[in-house]
Amino acid sequence: MKLNLKKPIAFFDLETTGLNPVHDRIVEISVLKVNTNGEEEQKTWLVNPGCPIPPETTAVHHISDLDVKGCPSFKELAPAIVKFLTSCDLAGYNILKFDLPMLMEEFLRAGIDFDIKSRQIIDVMNIFMKMEPRSLKGAYRFFMNKELDDAHSASADTMATYEVMMAMLDKYKDVEYTDNKGVTSVPVQNDIQQLSTFSAHNKNADLMGQIVFDEEGKEVFKFGKHKDKRVEDVFRFEPQYYDWIMKSDFPEYTKKILTAIKLRMSGKNIRL
Repeated sequence: MKLNLKKPIAFFDLETTGLNPVHDRIVEISVLKVNTNGEEEQKTWLVNPGCPIPPETTAVHHISDLDVKGCPSFKELAPAIVKFLTSCDLAGYNILKFDLPMLMEEFLRAGIDFDIKSRQIIDVMNIFMKMEPRSLKGAYRFFMNKELDDAHSASADTMATYEVMMAMLDKYKDVEYTDNKGVTSVPVQNDIQQLSTFSAHNKNADLMGQIVFDEEGKEVFKFGKHKDKRVEDVFRFEPQYYDWIMKSDFPEYTKKILTAIKLRMSGKNIRL
């Protein structure tokens, strides 16, 4: 299939020092330009961000400070990038939430008013998410290659979930996965404990995700004025905060977890 183009379209992707368009910087930009005749041109630039690249970011994209040492800054590269993108519509994966805002910030810092209002912008991820919704019905269609006729009836949904998981065990057998720390494993295995660990959204201490475990296994608040602070530290310096939570409209299980922590601090342990 050939794209039906009225003008060139540029697919682009960025690697950066982080996820914040205001504070982080681009370290690599790659652009694949597809011309109206179907001819493809690709250019990739390494960019010196002018600041250290965090090790945890290097673990993801494998670009280090040494790799960009001596490379031009974005401001120096910007005229060539703009020229390559002349008259192009834009496309990419998740560009509306990340790549495009990051690129625009860099252009503005370089003193370039890059026009996007006259360009069509395609976010391929949004098409994928809309056409393959992250629902049981969508998963059933993807893995079983058929429709789930009785979606949202408990019986049909239960059987479909079982079928989808069994299909996943076959499809993802021996398939590698790299997490956001750059650690690669084969996580989808016919092992219940392994599947439970991999399917966990995060390390919740309670069921609602209002209390989570940090990297050292300590409970941390994820709400309110003490968000991202360790529970024990808060209870130690502001013991009345526990009383406030107990009297407020929080899930009972969250209160149970916090009570267990408070008892543990006093030398008592209870079984949850």
